[in-house]
Amino acid sequence: MTGERLGYAPGVFDLFHVGHLNILRRARGHCDRLIAGVCSDDLVVRLKGRPPVVPLSERLQIVRSVRYVDETFVATVDDKIEIWKEVGFDVIFKGDDWLGTDVWTTLEAEFAKVGVEVVYFPYTVHTSSTLLRDALRLLAQQGPPGQSPPGPAPRQLAGPRPRETQG
Repeated sequence: MTGERLGYAPGVFDLFHVGHLNILRRARGHCDRLIAGVCSDDLVVRLKGRPPVVPLSERLQIVRSVRYVDETFVATVDDKIEIWKEVGFDVIFKGDDWLGTDVWTTLEAEFAKVGVEVVYFPYTVHTSSTLLRDALRLLAQQGPPGQSPPGPAPRQLAGPRPRETQG
């Protein structure tokens, strides 16, 4: 369709949360069609040094089910220009925590040469996949509800101490 503004919102989309939803909702308001670029598991390992908690197939199902997303694209490389050559988007969206970084300042200049607009949206400060991952790690260390966390047994506070006898 001619004149259609195609948007691209890249991300890992691990432990999907309201910050992800905010980016996708805002992005959809700035384009006619929105493609969400979901990083492959291998790419996540290369970029972050650890695999995602949620595997790619499940992250794709989650992102595809968001009503603001028209299509998904599996990103296997971090090179956004290479992805643009394959996808052909007119505008790319990112959280403003990337604004002013060397990587995105360079990308802005490269995208400007080919007519792609870069739009930043406010980063959702109170939640992130990293915060959720850390919270899950803490919960796992505590164990199931009603069970004492691992460690030394609690000391008994009530009652007299037993008297040592010599014998």
